Amino acid sequence: MKQGKDVENPESRFFTVLLAPAKLPGVRVQREAYLRSALARHCSEDQIRRAVETTPAAAGITVEVLDKVANDSIRYETAKVSALSAAAGIPGILALPATVPADLAQYVGHMLRIAQKLAYLYSWPELFSGEGEDVDDATKGVLTLFFGVMFGVQSANAAVGKVAGMMAEQVAKKLPQKALTHGVVYPLVKKVAGYLGVRMTTQSFATTVSKAIPLLGAAVSGGLTFATYLPMTKRLKKHLAGLPLADPSSRVGEEDVVDGEVVEDHEVLVAPHAEPLGADPAARG
Repeated sequence: MKQGKDVENPESRFFTVLLAPAKLPGVRVQREAYLRSALARHCSEDQIRRAVETTPAAAGITVEVLDKVANDSIRYETAKVSALSAAAGIPGILALPATVPADLAQYVGHMLRIAQKLAYLYSWPELFSGEGEDVDDATKGVLTLFFGVMFGVQSANAAVGKVAGMMAEQVAKKLPQKALTHGVVYPLVKKVAGYLGVRMTTQSFATTVSKAIPLLGAAVSGGLTFATYLPMTKRLKKHLAGLPLADPSSRVGEEDVVDGEVVEDHEVLVAPHAEPLGADPAARG
């Protein structure tokens, strides 16, 4: 009975949907390789080296340049996820048991890919330690908040801003583990996860309906994916670009970057009720 309740729990459902694609090959984006590839056409070798060793903001790379690179990555990932979704819609209703879970996994996988790319451009640290390894709780928490921003959850915006502020103040290279796992941000992580668990079920149903008619389903499915994925990525990009972490005016030298835990203050974030929704070839990695 307890197991059944866990499966029905929206928060648990969301984490299941989030973590399964994170272990698939190609979903995790290696920060250094991506930054080197994405910035190669826009920055000097010295800027790229400093961006990798510290952050793009600390390297003095302007937000305008980062926006161009981010838009390229968004276009690339959007085209890729839409094409795969359209292909999954072709078989029709007989293949639904196989295509719907696969389509959802690849959709979430591409959400994870663009979330990593945007995070690295706008000066967030490496989120994954390697392919196929377990996702630590802090990374799971920040990805949940990124997804919340994509879905237009205002409390997620506030929480991401809080985490970014902690890192900017302390000039840290790691996520604030304490705040994300049992500190001031953690209640919002749980709240956002529960909301997204419900929301993703609704989107899955809409996707299922779109796949019921062969060929027509392919066009509808690909179009639906494009219409949802692109605005969500733009929403995350806009939010991350406006945070202190992305501001080159707060650049620091390499020797000033702290490779350690962010000290958490005692400010309390109140988790409001979940809100309703308000949704470029740089790097091929």
